[in-house]
Amino acid sequence: MTGHAARHLPIHRGPAGWAEILGPRRPAPPLGDETTADFVIVGAGFAGLSAARRLTQLQPGARVVVLEAGELAEGAAGRNSGFMIDLPHELTSQDYAGAGDDRAIIALNRQAQDFAAEAVAEYGIDANFFDHAGKVNGAASAAAHANNLSYARHLESLGEASEMLDAQQMAELTGSRHYRSGLYTPGTVMLQPAGYIRGLGEGLRRQVRLCETSPVIGFARQGRDWRVETDRGAVTAPRVILTVNGHLESFGFARGRLMQIFLFATMTAALDADALARLGGQPRWGITPSDPMGTTMRRIDSGQGGNRIVTRSCAALRPGMAATAGDLSRAARVMRAKFDSRFPQLAGWPMEYAWAGHLCLTLNGVSVMREVEDGVFAGCVQNGLGTARGTLTGIGAAELACGETSTITRHFTTEPCPKRLPPRPLAEIGANAILRWREWRAREE
Repeated sequence: MTGHAARHLPIHRGPAGWAEILGPRRPAPPLGDETTADFVIVGAGFAGLSAARRLTQLQPGARVVVLEAGELAEGAAGRNSGFMIDLPHELTSQDYAGAGDDRAIIALNRQAQDFAAEAVAEYGIDANFFDHAGKVNGAASAAAHANNLSYARHLESLGEASEMLDAQQMAELTGSRHYRSGLYTPGTVMLQPAGYIRGLGEGLRRQVRLCETSPVIGFARQGRDWRVETDRGAVTAPRVILTVNGHLESFGFARGRLMQIFLFATMTAALDADALARLGGQPRWGITPSDPMGTTMRRIDSGQGGNRIVTRSCAALRPGMAATAGDLSRAARVMRAKFDSRFPQLAGWPMEYAWAGHLCLTLNGVSVMREVEDGVFAGCVQNGLGTARGTLTGIGAAELACGETSTITRHFTTEPCPKRLPPRPLAEIGANAILRWREWRAREE
């Protein structure tokens, strides 16, 4: 009998702030019975819910069961910064420029945006949660400004629009004098990620069976089908779609080839009228650092869950797939200092939430979107680009499971396998040392 037992279940540090600010909801009931389906999807983040929606398009009436270990948007899908980026955004480069066919990547990313936008319209998701606002690459140092100039030239060569903002324009946008320049690009969608994921899940419940708080503990062959077990029930289906990002390794796939990385974020308590007056700037904006190891900042308004500022910085490699309490405590201290240096007029303003978010990278920047075993399809390994690439790999995994081909399936199935990592503990020690060094080098950013 072929079987796969989960070696790790998701462990999250800190509350998912994006979900917390939306308030409570009634989750879908957990799986508590033995049932059958045509497809079972493991994981209900960007990839899993996109896979479910694509299945409803390709095979209307198919029996689809989606199993989520926690509640919607409490996991990685609700712990990102909410940027659905259309342009190349390679985290391992100096200026985000990709190493492959950037025009093809842009076209794919825009397919993901279009797919998500259609879901927003179809399911009546609050438009505040899917904002076509664009984003800014912020630069505080001469080296970072040079990165922006390089990236702007690259975008111009691709025929893509961008606009360079000077220090005064950055201050007028953000209320901060920290930045010497910024490169604005108009195509990014700014998500309230928890709001989008909740809305997508609720919309899909009309067509699929969604089971929350239903962690999959393993799956095994049962005749020609797969029996997928949770702690309280089981689903038997001929096709399984794994949309669990780095937890693909938990089920025995791509072992020794996936880098389990954690990034950290803080979110302020709601800004009152006096704080907003002191802050100035515009009510919504998003800044990614021109150095990928710098600090991401977002300001949101009442339509997205209150007037707040989100800070995201620091990284740690944890092959055990769980950030430590010390990781989160250190990151919160660093982000406190980052916030205060950018907004001295708000120095000391309380941080209501702090959390860790799990992402997964490969050495060669590839995803795992293919049939990994007979009847088992993966839409995993997003390389830190979970909103767009997660959407794409979810769509692609669903198409493969239905025997369909598309530009998405052709792109991901022709990627090479992830490169093997150096052996532990060498990989963990070396990677974390490099992450700390790159963090220090990008300290102004």
